[in-house]
Amino acid sequence: MHSNKRLLSDMIFYVFVIAIGIVMIYPILWMIASSLKPATEIFNNAVSLWPSAFVWENYPSGWAGFGGIGFATYFRNSVMITSIVVVGTLLTGSIVAYGFARLEFKMKNILFACLMATIMLPIQITLIPQYIIFNEIGWVNTFYPLLLPGLMGGQPFFIFLLIQFIRGIPRELDEAAIVDGCSKLGIYWRIILPLLKPALVTVALFCFMWTWDDFLAPLIYLNDASLHTVTIALRNFMDTQGSTSWGPLLAMSSLSLLPQLLIFAFFQKHLVQGIATTGLK
Repeated sequence: MHSNKRLLSDMIFYVFVIAIGIVMIYPILWMIASSLKPATEIFNNAVSLWPSAFVWENYPSGWAGFGGIGFATYFRNSVMITSIVVVGTLLTGSIVAYGFARLEFKMKNILFACLMATIMLPIQITLIPQYIIFNEIGWVNTFYPLLLPGLMGGQPFFIFLLIQFIRGIPRELDEAAIVDGCSKLGIYWRIILPLLKPALVTVALFCFMWTWDDFLAPLIYLNDASLHTVTIALRNFMDTQGSTSWGPLLAMSSLSLLPQLLIFAFFQKHLVQGIATTGLK
């Protein structure tokens, strides 16, 4: 009797999880399916995921871009910006986190309080002061405003996540390394950094997704069409007069989602491990 109740509860649970999964993945499936539909069928037959006729031309048409600039340029810009930001965040963010978690220095508590306060600040509050600064030094319409935050510690949330992980690493390892003649920098490089792998993978995945999907910062700082990222380019498919090229737009939207799906599929195990172990002591 007990086993039957357990089996029934498991069945209900899995049916519920599968149903929620279908609801969550349906918009992605709809986008991919609609990218292969004729323009007149995308919204007239929106419920169906199977096109009446496969229009493969949407992909070459979207990849050709507009204004003489191919979509490959936008992909290259996004890949370059995202790669530099991710690498810079991992390196500088881990150094800052190591300093807060292991080193003692003046105003440490005050600076940590400032770090925590910036996590709660919406980006809109700092956007105008940052734009004024970057405009004064001539960095508007360049990639520098998008790259600099990642090269100076990255998002405060990532630093906090790494701090929590480092605090869970036994200090006895540091003491043993000091006895062996290891410096503070050596402790970071030889002990802390290798043990940070799960947390670093988590930070890298979130940083990649947030940077790749960022729309506001490129919209504010990049004026030339040749500097635009994928998110801005997708917006340019939409005409204010109502003549939006929905087929090419959905085709390029599907391609822009591919890097995130691939990275998440390959590093999903490390992501779950990093989230599960961060902050544990």
